[in-house]
Amino acid sequence: MFLPPYSPELMPMERVWAWMRQHTLSNRVFADEDAIDATVTASWNTLTPDRCKASPPHAG
Repeated sequence: MFLPPYSPELMPMERVWAWMRQHTLSNRVFADEDAIDATVTASWNTLTPDRCKASPPHAG
């Protein structure tokens, strides 16, 4: 099956990253790599299927 170069609706992980960027990862300064890892892990652990469906990725 052909996939266009940018097809977030066909790639569920795009919704996950969109939610994480919008709700926990954007506009932050991290002290070090461990702080980034901890924040990403905490964000990942709060995800539910409904949250990912509610925030489709934005173009651009």
